[in-house]
Amino acid sequence: MAAAGPRRAALAAGLLLLGAATAAAGIDYRSVGDGPAVLFDAPSVRAVRQFVISPGSPVEVLTEVQGWVKVRDSGGRLGWAQAKAIDARRTVVIMQEAAVVRAAATDSAEAVFRARRGLILELIEPAGAWAQVRHRDGLTGYVRLGALWGL
Repeated sequence: MAAAGPRRAALAAGLLLLGAATAAAGIDYRSVGDGPAVLFDAPSVRAVRQFVISPGSPVEVLTEVQGWVKVRDSGGRLGWAQAKAIDARRTVVIMQEAAVVRAAATDSAEAVFRARRGLILELIEPAGAWAQVRHRDGLTGYVRLGALWGL
């Protein structure tokens, strides 16, 4: 039983290093461009069409190969999109049933608007435990990171 302590410590250290390496590598989020993106099961227009992602939706880019990008959407679905369908612009999507977008990055700040699950917002910048966002109608504010997917 005495060896369990060092093993746990080594496992914890390994997991910490793995987490640091993942964070250092960074996750590449982008958005679908102005039109919908068709996702295929392989990087080819001859591959099977799987589904379509709405314009402006955030996606996680996993890899890029000769004009194609393999992406994951907010629901965890994977597919290949033509690179021209993916934009460098950053958006996020509300993942909670409802989230309050506030005038400042604090829970006591005035509510600017309420956002429902699935609403896509432009990411202005992360701000600690908050992200500054812009609604397509021009309203800006801050929402807690836990309510979002795409950063």
